[in-house]
Amino acid sequence: MTTLYTEAAKELLSRRVAGTKAPRLAENIRPTTLEDALQTQAAMIELKNGAVGGWKCLNPLGEGKYIVAPIFADSVNSGDTCELFMDNGAARIEPEIGFKLGKDLPANAEGYTEEQINDAIGSCHMALELMQARFAADSDAEFNEKLADCMVNQGLFVGPEIAREKAFDAAKVNVTVTQGDNVQNFDGTHPNESAQSPVYWLINFMTRRGVTFKAGETIITGSYCGIVEVEFDKPTTVNYAGIGEYQVVFNAKA
Repeated sequence: MTTLYTEAAKELLSRRVAGTKAPRLAENIRPTTLEDALQTQAAMIELKNGAVGGWKCLNPLGEGKYIVAPIFADSVNSGDTCELFMDNGAARIEPEIGFKLGKDLPANAEGYTEEQINDAIGSCHMALELMQARFAADSDAEFNEKLADCMVNQGLFVGPEIAREKAFDAAKVNVTVTQGDNVQNFDGTHPNESAQSPVYWLINFMTRRGVTFKAGETIITGSYCGIVEVEFDKPTTVNYAGIGEYQVVFNAKA
């Protein structure tokens, strides 16, 4: 790992604190290409001693515009409460579906078939991507800089398990997020038409790059309704119509 990527990784990891809205990285360590961004992410994983709890992904947006990022194990939540940093004065979440691996998928230059990947998926879950914008609004940070910083991800909440067939048939999901009298309804549509299709792309792209996916890692694949802002310290009910429902309280990290 080159010093450039390590220095960029150290700086990006140091910005994962409440209230941080930082300028662009110094020009001498600034990721400017897709490969720079991916190598910086790899350096972040190395600095975290390989402690990856999941991944975020979408099918590619276009040539060289990939959405792929590790989610660090110390930022993965489950249960009745969820800790995250305040951003924009709120808890910012994205309702998604998570695919938890039940088997390892080692690095493989030839990749894997859909059947092999499906066999490795141990369970499917309602999930929330936890969001935090760390670049200042006026920073003029470009796509590959944001990609290196894991595309606004600050963590993951893994909710209850859902039926596999429902997860694999969830092109459209009506999402309701309720806090007391505040009810937010969304006619949700998955950005890639099926929640599982980005998993196939991610596994093949990254295992061919030498990445091993491990049992227990949860892969999320895009929000049904973009970012939803909610309040801290209030019981919050998340409902996916016809799929499942749970309640969670968001706590602000110091």
